[in-house]
Amino acid sequence: MLKNKIYRYFTAEILKSFLTILFAFTTIAWTVRAVNFLDLIVEDGHSVITYLSFSLFNITNIITKFIPLAFLLSLILSLIKFERQNELIILWTTGLNKIKLVNLLLYVSIIVLVIQLLFATFITPSALNKSRTIIKTSGLESISSVVKTNDFSDSLKGVTFYVDKIEDNMMKNIFIRDENQVFKSIISEQKNSNNTTIIAQSGFFKDSKLIMFNGLIQTQKLDGEINNINFEKTTLLLDQLASRSIILPKLQETSTLILINCVFRKDNFEILLNCPKNVKKDVVETISRRLGMPFYIPLITLISSFLLVTNRKNKKKSSKPYLYFLISFLILIWAEIFVRYSGFSFFSFITYFITPIVVLPITYFILLKSMRSEKIKK
Repeated sequence: MLKNKIYRYFTAEILKSFLTILFAFTTIAWTVRAVNFLDLIVEDGHSVITYLSFSLFNITNIITKFIPLAFLLSLILSLIKFERQNELIILWTTGLNKIKLVNLLLYVSIIVLVIQLLFATFITPSALNKSRTIIKTSGLESISSVVKTNDFSDSLKGVTFYVDKIEDNMMKNIFIRDENQVFKSIISEQKNSNNTTIIAQSGFFKDSKLIMFNGLIQTQKLDGEINNINFEKTTLLLDQLASRSIILPKLQETSTLILINCVFRKDNFEILLNCPKNVKKDVVETISRRLGMPFYIPLITLISSFLLVTNRKNKKKSSKPYLYFLISFLILIWAEIFVRYSGFSFFSFITYFITPIVVLPITYFILLKSMRSEKIKK
């Protein structure tokens, strides 16, 4: 009964530290990334609600990336704290075997492993895909934020805007180049037109409309003929304008099942979302990152568990946490680097997954042997 309470206490302390560190890392990284996302408002003209929704859905991606490092730090810091507060000595004097504590740490690492698997394979791709859908379905909140003075703005798909200056919300010397027939409603021969150029002396935005005065509409037909239409006042509906924001889902936003189908299916690649043959290497890398990276968590747990072997009389004890943290951190870096090469060949792919599975029992055996040798010396 006492041992169960001890196990629950250690598990709760490690997980509490893990969640705290993960929250801190995620908050800092998300704040920096959210600043970069401000271009959705400033450059692309999306609404604040769209910006906030897109930013919030990207939090899951940040959480997934920081889980291994946050757990490593929580594990090292928790073991140091337990030792400094003499809690480990109390455990050893009560007859608790060190290897049982190692098994407990492995159990906790498996919990974290499952959490990262869930985030990497299901939650994060779904959330990122949802964020892309928000950008795809949202309209432009403010066209005025896209149009800048003395600058050819191409933030809008197929449409280029130029404004000489803006005074009291009135634009002067407006130039619009429409290559996608967004404003085809003002053209009499829509099917035969190639592109449209609109020039106006002045104009202003009002209720998703652009009202312009004293200008010219120049239309180039498919046969090269150019038609000019002068106007004193005309109105352009801006509802059909679309931002150049990327709306097609990227690999990291694609379902894991679709990516697996992309790798193992030999035909009909073109009917699968984001699965053309020329990106198969990137697809394998993405799968390896989602399914392989979590299995390095138990390995760094065992490396960190060597802190329990430290002899209290050892003068170099203070350097042990830094050493084991460095080794574990280098393992995470190696896993992050090597995953980029997992798509180059089948051997690289298998090696990435096999490495933690093979090294884990070897490390466990060495740790067990070290603990037994320490017990014999005592």
